[in-house]
Amino acid sequence: MTSPPVDLTCLPELPGCYRFFDREGAIIYVGKAKNLRRRVSSYFIRQDLDPKTEALVGHIARLDFIITSNEVEALILENTLIKEYQPRYNIDLKDAKTFAYIQRTDEEYPRLVVVRRKGTRGTYYGPFVSGLERDRVVQGLRKTFRLRSCRTLPKRACLRYHLGSCSAPCIGAVTPEEYAEAVNRAEECLRGRDRELLSTLREEMARFSAEEKFELALARREQIRAIEGLAERQRVDRQKAYDEDILNYLVVEGTVYLALFKIHLGTLTGREEFVFDHREEFLPEFLVQYYAEHPVPKEVILPEEVDPVIAEYLSRMKGTRVRVTVPQRGDRRHLLDLVQTNIETSFFGDRIKVEALREALRLPSPPDVVECFDISHLAGSFTVGVMVRFRGGRPDRRNYRRFRIRTVDGVDDFASIAEVVRRRYRRLLKEGGDFPDLVVIDGGRGQLSAATAVFEELGLRIPVVALSKREEEVWVPGLPVPVSLPRNAKGSLFLQEVRDEAHRFAIAYNRNLRRKAVLQ
Repeated sequence: MTSPPVDLTCLPELPGCYRFFDREGAIIYVGKAKNLRRRVSSYFIRQDLDPKTEALVGHIARLDFIITSNEVEALILENTLIKEYQPRYNIDLKDAKTFAYIQRTDEEYPRLVVVRRKGTRGTYYGPFVSGLERDRVVQGLRKTFRLRSCRTLPKRACLRYHLGSCSAPCIGAVTPEEYAEAVNRAEECLRGRDRELLSTLREEMARFSAEEKFELALARREQIRAIEGLAERQRVDRQKAYDEDILNYLVVEGTVYLALFKIHLGTLTGREEFVFDHREEFLPEFLVQYYAEHPVPKEVILPEEVDPVIAEYLSRMKGTRVRVTVPQRGDRRHLLDLVQTNIETSFFGDRIKVEALREALRLPSPPDVVECFDISHLAGSFTVGVMVRFRGGRPDRRNYRRFRIRTVDGVDDFASIAEVVRRRYRRLLKEGGDFPDLVVIDGGRGQLSAATAVFEELGLRIPVVALSKREEEVWVPGLPVPVSLPRNAKGSLFLQEVRDEAHRFAIAYNRNLRRKAVLQ
């Protein structure tokens, strides 16, 4: 137990904010409380504090507090103080990735551009996590609505105008009113209101067709197809008349990995990820800080209950009632699970597939280092062998190896595998190198037997399996039949990924040798 810097009985049993200072007088933590005495006392009398909170308490030299009328006011004040002082032990909401926005510029003839920060005047949409998705949206809308992309209007029409991708306001080929309408329709897509826009475009297409304005009708048809393609990529299978944010997280080894999905009228419009140190009550603190800087949706979906005062705080920020929901089943629960799956894939995908392979093959420890061998030849000529290495679930390309087959003539995959395996591990034995946790052979039972014979010859005990291409069968030493692994299981897919990389590398080496022979 750490001695408190003040007499805790002097603290009021009222809502408010408290501040902890270190010996140099710097504010190191700001918190809010429904009951100041009870909350602040908990830091000094509890025995089960997590390591980071324990470190915080060890640096407290003095404290002060500010009483507020209610807990909502305490939340608002807490966020203001955190932003002003940026205390060391409060969570730091730095994005795990740098996201970009799509900006509609504030110009006579507006453009759609990609920006990293909200600075210049205009309207911003996003942020977009996927750069590929973001660029596809921008390019698709520019082409669909024939919007300009040039920074300054040129003196004459550019190539995009002649290709039909720009309406050329630079030469007056479109009126300001027509161009503004095109920009408005592009923004409707970015806001997720594509259903209303599609209905309008279909009506216009029918009217132009009836009036025998076939070029205009064709242009509307192409716009409809493009918008449907854009919307399909972002559609969540739920139709809503309001916005939602869906938040989930994982805590691993003292670190919080948090993801937030933004759903606009049933359309997934963005995803944000955050990484910060775990501490008690991090979720309410995150919500307060995040929504002080971002628009508050109609509903916030969470994986666990938070204090009802959070919903009151969000409602005050938005100016209307905000629901904070913790679903147990149905669509919302499915979306929460989807967010968690994205966290696992984004932050722990490699770790998960390595562990899945360990479980599938019943290995004693996760195969962090996997080496795979393959043979490639052209009708028995230019026979080569390769070895690829994966570390932590990812290709370790600096440790790939290539072998020219020296002792085998003609087509003999078994002898070729034996040669490259022998050369690889005989050298590791000689140099005292690190051996892999698992060896994979591209082939079937025969190739596996050739490799295990070499291991016995060298006195090595390394787990080894073979994976055949046609049926994706996994062969294990000592078993007369292959092991049955579901093709789409994570462990099986990881094995296939390793085998396919070895196959690609072997074919590339074989082609390279043949190309050199032809040139010579």
